[in-house]
Amino acid sequence: MLTQSPIDNQGFSIYYLSEQAVTIEFGHEISESLLHRISNYNNLLHQHPFPGLQTTVPAYSTLSIFYDPLQVIQATELRGRDGFEKVQNYLLDLTEQNIDQTKSSAPPITIPVCYGELYGPDIEEVADVNSLSIQDVISLHTQAVYTVYMIGFVPGFAYMGGMNEQLATPRKATPRQTIPAGSVGIAGKQTGIYPLETPGGWQIIGRTPLKLFDATHAQPALLKAGDKVIFKSIPLQEFDQYGA
Repeated sequence: MLTQSPIDNQGFSIYYLSEQAVTIEFGHEISESLLHRISNYNNLLHQHPFPGLQTTVPAYSTLSIFYDPLQVIQATELRGRDGFEKVQNYLLDLTEQNIDQTKSSAPPITIPVCYGELYGPDIEEVADVNSLSIQDVISLHTQAVYTVYMIGFVPGFAYMGGMNEQLATPRKATPRQTIPAGSVGIAGKQTGIYPLETPGGWQIIGRTPLKLFDATHAQPALLKAGDKVIFKSIPLQEFDQYGA
């Protein structure tokens, strides 16, 4: 019988999800320091994978780990009575003491955005809710340096923190049936970019001509957890030139 109780060690807890997955919970808050711990542990795990490791999914405070249960069971080098115990013991042994704590010095990724008008139908609503002008919204949105906390919802959708709280705006009461790929939105205190055409309820303030997700690339998503992002306002003419 597989245990479903959390195993706590080294400042994190390990939870059973299924015969093919576990989740490590590193904390309960949303912070850059927690994101750094998750990113470091994720990198270490991929540098030293256990037999059967398939993929990992980092989130705000967790790292979910998916694996082939048959390979795990057959791996004699892993300690444990069953698949969960074998993975759990491996993860506990892979302590954070071995992780390089040096933060990435990579420069922020610049995302060009055409704000308002045709591509930002909700920018006026964001401005009205926060008693700002449309130019104030653009200025505040382009002044911040954002951190990608997680990828989810649809492939390549980056949830970003670091937005100026003066722009915080609730999601739309009625989601749209279709939001074009590249749309830049605000929901609460977060900003994000729709990588694919999809329904959604975020307040759309602009659109980028960049392709955020391409399944034909070795790394399909342009952004990943831990990346730094800045937005650059561009005119409609420049947006059209990207398309060309």
